[in-house]
Amino acid sequence: QVQLVESGGGLVQAGGSLRLSCAASGRAFSRYAMGWFRQAPGKERQFVAVISGSGISTIYADSVKGRFTISRDNAKNTVYLQMNSLKPEDTGVYYCASGRYGLGSSGYDYWGQGTQVTISS
Repeated sequence: QVQLVESGGGLVQAGGSLRLSCAASGRAFSRYAMGWFRQAPGKERQFVAVISGSGISTIYADSVKGRFTISRDNAKNTVYLQMNSLKPEDTGVYYCASGRYGLGSSGYDYWGQGTQVTISS
């Protein structure tokens, strides 16, 4: 059974930083891309970033490019999202997902339970 467990969310002021982690278990971690998505209240879930299984390739949403960095440690079965220069509009529940490399949520077959990120102005 595949499990994804996010951690690292919290409340920070605008301009601050957070580092999210997602620990995976249940299948060969390095064979699958890992993505981060977020969902703000009353809005649809949106793509944030994805990293390929090898860690060589990444894609970012335009809204986070230059501020967020996705990385992975295949030895620890963990993917990270370093978030800097946070803005109130970054507020939402952040989900990690495992699946096919790409921007669309339909390409991911396993999801974590989410971690809340709140940015105060």
